[in-house]
Amino acid sequence: MTDVLLTVGTRKGLFTARRQNGRWSAFDAPHFNAQAIYSIGIDTRRARPRILVGGDSAHFGPSVFHSDDLGATWTEPPSPAVGFPEDTGASVERVWQLHPAPAHSPDVVYAGTEPAALFRSADGGESFELVRPLWEHPTRDQWVPGGGGEAVHTVVTDARDPDAVTVAVSAAGVFRSRDGGASWDPANRGVSAVFLPDQYPEFGQCVHKVAQDAGDLDRLYLQNHWGVFRSDDGGTAWTSIGDELPSDFGFAVVAHPHRPDTAYVFPINADIDRVPAGRRCRVYRTSDAGATWEPLTRGLPEGDHYGTVLRDAMCADGADPAGLYFGNRNGEVYASADDGDSWQLLGEHLPDVLCVRAAVLG
Repeated sequence: MTDVLLTVGTRKGLFTARRQNGRWSAFDAPHFNAQAIYSIGIDTRRARPRILVGGDSAHFGPSVFHSDDLGATWTEPPSPAVGFPEDTGASVERVWQLHPAPAHSPDVVYAGTEPAALFRSADGGESFELVRPLWEHPTRDQWVPGGGGEAVHTVVTDARDPDAVTVAVSAAGVFRSRDGGASWDPANRGVSAVFLPDQYPEFGQCVHKVAQDAGDLDRLYLQNHWGVFRSDDGGTAWTSIGDELPSDFGFAVVAHPHRPDTAYVFPINADIDRVPAGRRCRVYRTSDAGATWEPLTRGLPEGDHYGTVLRDAMCADGADPAGLYFGNRNGEVYASADDGDSWQLLGEHLPDVLCVRAAVLG
């Protein structure tokens, strides 16, 4: 049976659980008690998987921890792993994303932060350097913070090309590099910004999350602040695919790890009514790259529900069939072991869930 590690970052610590022989363990006691955990990366490229965690202590500030024994022990570098050079005059407020690169770059890990910056590690996440060309992008003085701040919250890398990196910035949009971060271009054509006078600007969109298709790596899915979009050319142009959804507002989008043209979203009523669309707890799946969508409800609550799922609080593991997971601001965590066809409640009464990551072990 597939052995799966599930990690859940909450407003008050990190919780982990294991699925072994088809059965889930209970969540263990929280790691990093009272710290908000906004980012988790599970690096399975190593002989022993490494868990990377972005903690946010109200007293000590943000830090990146790592564990090479599935959370039994944790290491924090003696000096902050992610920090701005002194000449920038900036300081890290939060680490929003920890993204291990593909196998072609075995020790590379990317970190996205607030204020909006990208950092790159070449030692497995123990230390990071600022990617200056994005920080110094000529449009930067026109970036405007979104409701959650101004942050690099999504990193997408390409298994074919170590120099190809795509990031999403709230609220500046999608930016791409094809030269290892030496230069960056906006990649937002066709993505709307309904809150701006010019609704289709070159940049300035409030992108909530981007995911890469399992079959066609040039196919991307984007959940926007109003709008669900697809690109078939790596982000050069986008088309709307959200018409069949009960709402095209939301935060999370996840691509199936193996099945092409398959992705998942969790629709939210509206930006001014941030509860599940129709007050129903439903994940929606497309199996045809957004032409149609189907609600996935078996095992999920049937009555009125108010648990909002944030941008990094839904994920897939690498199993086949795929495991899907999401947590919400009610402190509930749900899991599916069959591509989303059915769900079970794994945890409840946890603190506010901020991010969820899962990986197959062994």
